[in-house]
Amino acid sequence: MKTLFYAICCVGLLWPSGLRAAEDDESMNRFVSSLLKKMTLEEKIGQLSQCAGGFATGPDNTQLSRTTDISRGLLGSMLNVSGAAETRKYQEAAMKSRLKIPLLFGLDVIHGFRTGFPLPLAEAASFDLEAIKMGARCSAREAAAAGLHWTFAPMVDISWDARWGRVMEGAGEDPYYGAKVAAARVRGLQGDDLSADSTILACIKHFVGYGAAVAGKDYNSVDMSWGHFANFYMPPYKAGVEAGAGTVMSAFNDFENRPCTGNEDLLRGLLKEKWGFQGFVVSDWGSVGEMVNHRYAKDQKEAANKAITAGLDMEMVSECYARNLADLVREKKVPEALLDDAVRRILEQKYKLGLFDDPFRYCNEERERTVIGSERSRREARYMAERSVVLLKNEGAVLPLASSVRRVALIGGLSKSQKDMCGSWTCADESKVVTLYEAMQKRGVEVDFHEGYDLESNEIKDLKGTLKAARRADVVVVAMGERAWESGEMTSKGNISIPEQQQRLVTELVKAGKPVIVLMMCGRPVIFNEVRQQAPAILCTWWLGSEAGPAICNVLWGDYNPSGKLPMTFPTHQGQLPLYYQYKSTGRPYASSGWCAKYIDIPSEPAFPFAFGLSYTTFEYSALKVLPGDGGKVHARVRVEVKNTGRYEGEEVVQLYVRDESASITRPVKELKGFEKIALKPGEGKEVVFDITDEQLGFYDNRMNFVVEKGDFTFMVGTNSRDVDAVSYTLL
Repeated sequence: MKTLFYAICCVGLLWPSGLRAAEDDESMNRFVSSLLKKMTLEEKIGQLSQCAGGFATGPDNTQLSRTTDISRGLLGSMLNVSGAAETRKYQEAAMKSRLKIPLLFGLDVIHGFRTGFPLPLAEAASFDLEAIKMGARCSAREAAAAGLHWTFAPMVDISWDARWGRVMEGAGEDPYYGAKVAAARVRGLQGDDLSADSTILACIKHFVGYGAAVAGKDYNSVDMSWGHFANFYMPPYKAGVEAGAGTVMSAFNDFENRPCTGNEDLLRGLLKEKWGFQGFVVSDWGSVGEMVNHRYAKDQKEAANKAITAGLDMEMVSECYARNLADLVREKKVPEALLDDAVRRILEQKYKLGLFDDPFRYCNEERERTVIGSERSRREARYMAERSVVLLKNEGAVLPLASSVRRVALIGGLSKSQKDMCGSWTCADESKVVTLYEAMQKRGVEVDFHEGYDLESNEIKDLKGTLKAARRADVVVVAMGERAWESGEMTSKGNISIPEQQQRLVTELVKAGKPVIVLMMCGRPVIFNEVRQQAPAILCTWWLGSEAGPAICNVLWGDYNPSGKLPMTFPTHQGQLPLYYQYKSTGRPYASSGWCAKYIDIPSEPAFPFAFGLSYTTFEYSALKVLPGDGGKVHARVRVEVKNTGRYEGEEVVQLYVRDESASITRPVKELKGFEKIALKPGEGKEVVFDITDEQLGFYDNRMNFVVEKGDFTFMVGTNSRDVDAVSYTLL
């Protein structure tokens, strides 16, 4: 009947789309309701269970034994299994079960699949939502071709503390921008139609507040009010849900003194009831069982009870549901209706993916061979990588390099490391990564490579030989920074400074008298004050993935004019952390002197402010003005003229910041509330206009109500969060 319905829809193209959607929902409801009635209690619990296969991404991997339950219908999902042939093997086992309910296969596809894309934080530096969406589409296309239905991405946690290693997975520190990126990534992964075999389920994580871990320590507690959460951390989660994300992952941390995995106010109250989320919630790795470690549950049985009651639908790995839910239902401690709701949500996502029509539709080995690593994927990865690079310094117009530059002293083992170019949390095929060293050689440049420093100890190596190479070169390029494994999950740092010897090497190379260009390779904001002062040119190249080498070369030689902006503030000192631009004035606002909010031993200013990034050309802002609105939703419009006053064609991210001058709760000194990326030829100008709506002027009060208060506002427009022009406005 279901298949017949789809056939009718295919020819019924003249039906209004709303009617078709309603008919499809009705068909899905009938199908799922019928299936639920046939399921035993044990089969329902099986759908709520996910086990690991292949490899561990957490502290416990004993669940491999659960694979024997597949043919008995006692398992709903597997993670860390990929490949069309491999997933087919397990799906065939599921088809031997009584009800033949297909498995869901999930994997952390964080920034590209076999074709590696830049780190998510690096992609965020592009301020190009269409490019970010394209990257997610490529990830989905390759992952789907490898038999996967689901990725545990995007991570949308806002973070103000660069010590937290997982900043590399997100979009940085700003909630407005983070919300835009979250929606773009969800739409890229899921496309317009989940039943297409090139789309996969997105998973908004980590719900909630994981990025606010105390002291930047992974898995640590989170302490914040609901009002603070609503204004600074909630927007990306909400945007991801509104964009249609099929799943949400609960966070490891506690929130309001309860673990998120067992927090009913979050999972049922906010997510499912207030926001109307129709997908399902999965735990993070083992986090149901970890409620015992939190001392929020006395044992795994109580943990299972609290999780299912709170609204946690699927358990990842820890098996508290599999071992205890049946007894809890029989003991009438858990109503079976709670299980039915959770199972229904999971079955609906499997239905939307088309798995009941064809459980093997993602297990196509021919598609896997042609899609993964295709020229299209490589081209898109290179496109994204170029737009992720941020130019931090360019004294004396060292960059772009002239075509006459033919001899390069390339310093640093990172320039040859395929593994490091991939970055952390990667699925990329390392053997297919093009390094900077290879890319320079392919460009026809004479490359004189020297390690310069030891990758393990960071101690300077063969300084005499390195300096000799620098003196005979046209230009010196130094690849330095973190190793890829130094950012990501479980990589919190107490010191985010680049090692002293790496920095001293740059100082010595500058003394050689040739132009020195530093490539800062990292997965988080890092501190490099000596390099910042000594090197004439600095590019933040993050970890750019499979096409890192060609992308960096294209930027160095000016084939692409860098347009990236920092999605996180870069500090000058550890003691500034956590550091962010949208701080509050306090009763004694920061000033250079006097009794105010500042340090006496270190500066308060960052090394590079939020959204900072230079270009090979220059841009001039003028004629900032507030214009009338439309008399409806648009209260006013902010107009600015931007002109390319330099020699090169370039892109600029024009940014709008808003300050509420007086409100019923304390508000930040400024907040990003709009941006537009424009391309201008030399001498060309463009008028950029921002609409001022409730979204720009409103905020959440301490009771989680969104309010817009009349009064005075300041609108600021500029090239980064620090360098702005201002104009006043009053909402009457």
